[in-house]
Amino acid sequence: MRKLTTLIALLCVAPVAIPAMADEGMWLFNKPPLRQLQERYNFTPSPAWLEHLQKSAVRFNNGGSASFVSNEGLIITNHHVGFDCIQKLSTAERDLVANGFRAKTRAEELQCPDLEINVLMSIEDVTTRVSGATKPGMSSAEAEAATRATLNAIEKESLEKTGLRSDVVTLYQGGQYHLYRYKKYTDVRLVFAPEEDIAFFGGDPDNFEYPRFNLDISFFRAYENGKPARPDAFLKWSPEGAKEGELVVVAGHPGTTERLNTVAHLESMRDVSYPWLLNYLRRQELLLEIYSERGKENARRAKDDLLSIENARKSYDGSLGALQDPALIASKRADEQRLRQTGLAGDAFDMIERAVAKSRAIYVERQMLSSGYAFGGDLFNKARAIVRLAEETAKPNAQRLREYRDSNLESLKYGLLADSPIYGDLETAKLADSLSFWMESMPGDPLIAKVLNGKSPRQRAVELVQGTGLANPAIRKELVEGGKAKIDASKDPMLVVARLVDARARELRKQQEEEVQEPLRQAYAKIANAKFRAGGENLYPDATFTLRLSFGAVKGYRLDPYVQPWSTTFAGLYDRSAQHEREEPWDLPKSWTDAQSKIDLKVPFNFVATIDSVGGNSGSPVVNRNGEFVGILFDGNPSTLGYSFAYQDVDARAIAVHGRGILEALKSVYGATELLTELKK
Repeated sequence: MRKLTTLIALLCVAPVAIPAMADEGMWLFNKPPLRQLQERYNFTPSPAWLEHLQKSAVRFNNGGSASFVSNEGLIITNHHVGFDCIQKLSTAERDLVANGFRAKTRAEELQCPDLEINVLMSIEDVTTRVSGATKPGMSSAEAEAATRATLNAIEKESLEKTGLRSDVVTLYQGGQYHLYRYKKYTDVRLVFAPEEDIAFFGGDPDNFEYPRFNLDISFFRAYENGKPARPDAFLKWSPEGAKEGELVVVAGHPGTTERLNTVAHLESMRDVSYPWLLNYLRRQELLLEIYSERGKENARRAKDDLLSIENARKSYDGSLGALQDPALIASKRADEQRLRQTGLAGDAFDMIERAVAKSRAIYVERQMLSSGYAFGGDLFNKARAIVRLAEETAKPNAQRLREYRDSNLESLKYGLLADSPIYGDLETAKLADSLSFWMESMPGDPLIAKVLNGKSPRQRAVELVQGTGLANPAIRKELVEGGKAKIDASKDPMLVVARLVDARARELRKQQEEEVQEPLRQAYAKIANAKFRAGGENLYPDATFTLRLSFGAVKGYRLDPYVQPWSTTFAGLYDRSAQHEREEPWDLPKSWTDAQSKIDLKVPFNFVATIDSVGGNSGSPVVNRNGEFVGILFDGNPSTLGYSFAYQDVDARAIAVHGRGILEALKSVYGATELLTELKK
């Protein structure tokens, strides 16, 4: 983030509606950056080009992006995006994470136990209908209920009409609403995964760094009715891959950005939420490290959680550093003041200040109970979902919590009832630590005493995990099908605790939705509309884990006193391993040491580009002007850690695996002729 201050100085002289600068922007597919692409790269993609890319892109609902790369449902994503499934398919005797996996035939492909993937088929603007649900004179609670009812109704109508997963997406934090319809796949099978040592070469020390040497890829296949899916579109693979200086375009699902947030909102994140979350993440990281040190099997079980926590900790740490830069806040305040002076946003900024103050007052308790940080592990989450499923489905669709709306029930039940591995000792460790964290954060809270029931956090965690039957999917299914009467009558201790805390958790959620989120929604709608009127028609919305289009140039950068090249090579991989005396995490799998003499060491391995991307973009396909696959995003360098709040391309770069490098690895290391044949069709 060294050059963030330079960027911020530029922002300080921007007009009221800040236009996207350089290669900035996570753009909507129904409002693509045609002018920017034409002006910067002399390229105007046709509607057919954009639709093909849109329908080739895939969202992994456990967090990440992907793309179809054959007409037989073959999908490529990152290894770290597919990691959840890869680990769930692993056992102590067959560790697919450590040793990798290759299905030489379709019969050998392994079905993921709980993975849902989505492909965006259409977008419809429903802003008028959603905004019209809020009438003048409504209280905040009435407005929130009316908006929720409208969203639930739109999605249900769409599902019944089309059969497609239907989600209304809030854009510009309330300025617009678009209905996204997705084709959904739940039969997704693992086809290929490299060994973790090459997929995550360099481990945590090299994470968010460059140069990089990672084969961060995995292949899956979508099935329909027991047969490989025939997607509407897929990406042709470029044998040459990305080239230095060329335009590249990305279709991915960036998770969250806060570039449109007001100063009051950002300061609350800087002073309250980010420090709290970082403390939680550091605590979790230590817990999982200690658990992993107890044995090889413990380390295998905790691997996915630990990698996720490490990545989140590093990301939040970088984002907090950006928020703590006075120049960032000064630039945001100056821009905010210019908009205030126009009067176009009315009382929006004051509304946000009041809402943020209310959020701060309940933040810790809400995180503990409503967000569930007091109850680590999967078992409590399943217990809460079962309790709430029965209660919410007894209500009309319009009155339900959003996740229990009719249009989402199929996906919710799929994940809730899936036969995924749950490890009792890991569940116990997580739950014990989270209960202890709750005690430390809210000493004297009478609800804690009721939950602990006279036991220490460790004793209570053991009692709850050993006493519950919810690890068994058959028991969960029996409870769900039995309905509220059966659930209320159950003596399962995890369900008893879920029922015990649910009243207060719901109160906190209701307070957050009515007194914080609803005023924020209304206020940001005013700000967005003010910016549109002030000339910001080309203003892109913050990221929402929905499909976006980004673009940039394949380009190295200078990080004084070094010039970082646009790509690394296979030769560089072996050199870096040797420089670290092949010690972990720079050791290479045996397959790679054995294949060194067979590999064309000059082939590009990883490369960088000025693409605007954040978490959730991992696994996004990188394509050239012809719409051909030339690489796959997997990370960013240190300067991208401020991307949640501002973009810059001085020394910030997205990092991708090179398409030609993937082919070289499949051929020379793995001999995966069946994959190469399918990709080259």
